[in-house]
Amino acid sequence: MDVGTNAGKGTLGPRAATVFALVLTLLLAALSGLVMYPAAQHLRSLQDGRQADATLVAAGSGCFLGGCKVRFEAEGRTVVANLPVGSSHGKDTAGERLTVRYREGDPREVASQDDVGGGGPAVFTVVSGAGALLFLLAFVWSAVALVRQRRAAAVHAPVPGTGATTSGV
Repeated sequence: MDVGTNAGKGTLGPRAATVFALVLTLLLAALSGLVMYPAAQHLRSLQDGRQADATLVAAGSGCFLGGCKVRFEAEGRTVVANLPVGSSHGKDTAGERLTVRYREGDPREVASQDDVGGGGPAVFTVVSGAGALLFLLAFVWSAVALVRQRRAAAVHAPVPGTGATTSGV
């Protein structure tokens, strides 16, 4: 084991901590801004959509990720459509009845009446955005610590020609 590093001690070195904080900042910001915020906006856009009674065809834990399907009558035909990302019907079982709202002219764009406020994705947007800010602060803190560490090492480094000999004589 290298004595001069933190290897094997269970802690991150300054460079690794900086990179780790930056990666987490970018991932959480992308999740918040590119996934959850548009999902909340999409759900809100269906608030004024046409209302229909539907049957849950496929349910389960994947509902929040857009894995639930509903069947309903719209514009004179039977439609089977996926509920969007952010749906709250993960604990429901297939065959349950629910009310949905769909976009007139495009009934495949559908959301549960319970979800059209966008509350779940909106909360997750705020939480992941706050996490991104937290890791941004950690990134700045670790970057400043890394710069200070390098400056301190440069100040205390031996200067050649000041009495230190390398030959050992």
